[in-house]
Amino acid sequence: MTQVWINGEIDNQLDPFDRGLSYGDGLFATMRVADGCPLFLSQHLKRLSQGAKRLGFHWEPQPSLIEQIMQVAKPHAQACLKLLITRGAGGRGYAPPSAVTVTEVLSVHAIPLHYSSWQQQGIALKTSPVLLSSQPRLAGVKHLNRLEQVLIKSQHLDGDYDDWLVLDANSRVIESSMANIFCVKGNQVVTPAISHSGVSGVMREQVIYELIELGLDINVGDLAYKQLATFDQIFITNSLLGVVDINRIDDISFSKADFSDRIREKYQLTL
Repeated sequence: MTQVWINGEIDNQLDPFDRGLSYGDGLFATMRVADGCPLFLSQHLKRLSQGAKRLGFHWEPQPSLIEQIMQVAKPHAQACLKLLITRGAGGRGYAPPSAVTVTEVLSVHAIPLHYSSWQQQGIALKTSPVLLSSQPRLAGVKHLNRLEQVLIKSQHLDGDYDDWLVLDANSRVIESSMANIFCVKGNQVVTPAISHSGVSGVMREQVIYELIELGLDINVGDLAYKQLATFDQIFITNSLLGVVDINRIDDISFSKADFSDRIREKYQLTL
């Protein structure tokens, strides 16, 4: 299924001096396609635009790009669209060029088959030995420098576990290796603040809105690892997974959240 368009042209070539390749100087969004339509497209594009501003360059999606995204998505009942933008080529060493010509890379991929069983059965997380560093100026941004995630995923994961729980250097819970995390006890929901590290996902934002609509109290703040045992349910979210319940973290067990199925159905997230 994988196809790639660079600056609107299929099978175009990427400049070997592109700053995204050289320095990770760029951002990306991973979007879910359901019934030929990219979900939350405007939110993904807005986050990319905001991320580019935080990195110090201007980018806004042109109508031609939006039209191409819609056309690429149209034939697919279920798929993953990835849109990657970089500052382009140029500059002296790390210093960025004064004039920026943004590179846009659009690709389409199959959604991993095991995500469906994850939704149905839930998964187990193991705490990663790799800790996230603190960098408030990049916190929340889905930038191209994902070396911490590469190190996390490079660790051997026992067969009883499906993914990693990731902490920062202060033993605060931040996320799983690829998704945001929510912890539930009664009417209270806690999700980690993404103010020093981690990615603020588009699906995280939508789920927060939905939980508020359901009448739950949401607290966005610090979450210590030792607090996990006090919660009844825990689930993770991202644009491809949708909502996946956590059955276990290390040796701590949890029940399924009452509203997981409802959120998946409302937002066309069921695989």
